[in-house]
Amino acid sequence: MRLLRTCSGLGINHIDAADAYGPHTVEELVRWALHPYDEDLLLATKVGMIRPAPNIWSPLGRPDYLRAAVEASLRRLSVERIDLCYLHRVDPSVPLVDQIAVLAAMQEEGKIAAIGLSKVTPAQITEAATIAPIAAVQNVLNIDEPDDSAERFCARHGIPYIPYRPLNAGRHGTSAGKALRWLLALGEHMAPIPGTSNPDHLLSLVSAVTR
Repeated sequence: MRLLRTCSGLGINHIDAADAYGPHTVEELVRWALHPYDEDLLLATKVGMIRPAPNIWSPLGRPDYLRAAVEASLRRLSVERIDLCYLHRVDPSVPLVDQIAVLAAMQEEGKIAAIGLSKVTPAQITEAATIAPIAAVQNVLNIDEPDDSAERFCARHGIPYIPYRPLNAGRHGTSAGKALRWLLALGEHMAPIPGTSNPDHLLSLVSAVTR
């Protein structure tokens, strides 16, 4: 909770969560630490991934499950509408358009403001966009994994691109400034989300890109 409150004190206004983180506990921590939320906070979460066993992650994109997952995230975050709700992973056993359609329906109901995609290809972004506008894409991108066709697609189409694992799971912790500045230099569509659980590390990350 101290980490999240440090974010607020630093003016960080983009918090990225997921129902699978914990699972569920990260969304609850966000609520405990930051609710009532600042008006300028962009609160993003993700649905469509389950944790059936320790260290096991599995996509689950059945429309009935996705609807229930969004409703549960609304309750845990204590909001009436999620600012940005990602499909955490595309479930290959369910047509992508069906997975997006349920999120689009909940967008029309006012429960989701914007829809995002995670770990997707340009073809999947294009297909999903036939159902609803895609507001953001979250894929892996870092100095060690520097090539993602979805990033170039987003740059061309003006879609915000959120690189996760921008420090490659801590491998560039001692050169965080270089790694983050490399990403930011790719264009205005870039918004890296380096993860940390340590307030001091957070301060060093902010300092690395602002000095």
